[in-house]
Amino acid sequence: MNNRERTHAILHYESYDRMPVVHFGYWNETLDKWAAEGHITEEEARAWGDGNPTDAKIGARLGFDFNWNTCYAPATRLIPPIRRKVIEVFPDGSRHVLDEDGVIVLEKDDATSIPKEISHTLKDRASWEEVFRPKLQYHIERVTRAWVNVEGTMVRFDQGGLDYLRQGVWINPYGIHVGSLFGVIRNWLGIVPLSYMLADDPDLLQEIVDTVAELCYQSAKATLELVCPDGGPAPFDFAHFWEDISFKSGPLISPRTFRRMVGPHYKRITELVNHYGIDIVSLDSDGDVTKLVPVWLDNGVNTMFPIEVGTWRSSIAPWREKYGKSLLGVGGMDKVVFSRDYAAIDAEIERLKPLVELGGYIPCPDHRIAPDGKWENVQYYCEKMRETFG
Repeated sequence: MNNRERTHAILHYESYDRMPVVHFGYWNETLDKWAAEGHITEEEARAWGDGNPTDAKIGARLGFDFNWNTCYAPATRLIPPIRRKVIEVFPDGSRHVLDEDGVIVLEKDDATSIPKEISHTLKDRASWEEVFRPKLQYHIERVTRAWVNVEGTMVRFDQGGLDYLRQGVWINPYGIHVGSLFGVIRNWLGIVPLSYMLADDPDLLQEIVDTVAELCYQSAKATLELVCPDGGPAPFDFAHFWEDISFKSGPLISPRTFRRMVGPHYKRITELVNHYGIDIVSLDSDGDVTKLVPVWLDNGVNTMFPIEVGTWRSSIAPWREKYGKSLLGVGGMDKVVFSRDYAAIDAEIERLKPLVELGGYIPCPDHRIAPDGKWENVQYYCEKMRETFG
């Protein structure tokens, strides 16, 4: 079996020869550290991106089979992006910078965490209609000018990528990214302004959600129609959303409100990909997503990712007990053990054994491997995973 066949078998509760060893990328600072240690080159550290040829090289050197976040992704964000510029520089070298999402952030040269948000361009209906809505209109170039990973080379969709996708000959799982319906809006507004808008102008927020969701739907629809001119089935192995709308205490929005405002849009997109034979639909959100799981399941999202263990100890086990085999998972491996020792890695793999036995689940580090991760520990983990689940 190849990794694509293994993945399909596991997530459909079928027999397989071994568990693929899956990852979810690295912090840039991790790659810089590994380059300084001589494990990879500085060029590789700079060139890395999810699912690109450099990602495959680094992953193979460590012992991974593939990165789950390997997808063809139509452009569903702001086009053109807001022009990045430095607003103010302070005596300590830190600076206020307007980023491509229209957020003014505090940047520091030595910072490795998410920058502090100072203010946001998207504030009200005027800024929505003048700045953001015009940048969120569908046009075919969002599909045709996006990049396809073609056997270790990045090729544009309209310059050979379409022909490759139609062939569907890859050996590792390859998904179609179907966008973000709420997480990207949270980025533009900020958490506190988003919460105020929910109360002060829910009609505007619904319009923003509807506009973003329509763009995601039309981009996915155009992709599938071009790749499958006869109506399907599509060669993609899964569809994938990105959200990041929870933290350690739960969702950043009421599940009831989320269901009402966003649920129908998930359903529309998942029904589209299901029509093309794609029955694995995964969603990436950090934090404790327990209260949002039923909303996603009811609307066609069936694969939770990356199931962050964190301080709240998320696990697929209680979700499976509650929702049954319709709920699938990729993730749930506590990446902090990469900073410790072999014994900690052994203990973590033992913890994963009963989860793997549930079926419909593939272990994967529960987020990007952090700078405290040791190269030799990651290699040991990959070897031990093959030994344990091979």
